[in-house]
Amino acid sequence: MSRIGHSVLAILILSHLTEAQSSQAAPTYKITPEISKVRFNVKASIPIEGIFERWDATLAFTSTDASTGSLDIKIQADSVRTGSAAKDNKLKGEGCFDVKEHQYKTFQFTKIIQTGPHTFDVPGRFTVRGISKAESLTFTAEREGEGTGEIEGTLWFDRRDFGLGGSIPFVKLADRVELTIEFKATRVSGSPLLFKQ
Repeated sequence: MSRIGHSVLAILILSHLTEAQSSQAAPTYKITPEISKVRFNVKASIPIEGIFERWDATLAFTSTDASTGSLDIKIQADSVRTGSAAKDNKLKGEGCFDVKEHQYKTFQFTKIIQTGPHTFDVPGRFTVRGISKAESLTFTAEREGEGTGEIEGTLWFDRRDFGLGGSIPFVKLADRVELTIEFKATRVSGSPLLFKQ
């Protein structure tokens, strides 16, 4: 084959590879707080449950393989709301979240492990009151339409591991805390994610 022929062939191959790669561009998702929620629940003689009203979340992937995803969540601790001003003040206080010294609770998850058609484990770092520990979030993901989906996840942790003390008169608190997320995610660019079936 002539030198020109080799050059043309190389251009065609490179063009095909570039087209294939661009058609499989890593997806980018947007999570909108207005239609998503971060909740918590602590078992107690009088149930304590509520929401965090202000937070940011980022869901990113390096390819269309779902396992390459990373999830970062940054929660403003002083946005806790239980429906009771007395409970809110206790949670924000020095004995619990200590919001004056520690403004944020953060999750940094850098790996997504698919455990079933719609279920996932997401190991990462959970930081509260400046204390960071390895924890795992388990979640389910359901597609609702082209480019949109719903993520529901749960993180269980022991409040004593993070120095979350505090007390409420006449209320006996459990040590285990349940944190749940309900996210609506929309793909704003890139190709659809590929999941194991």
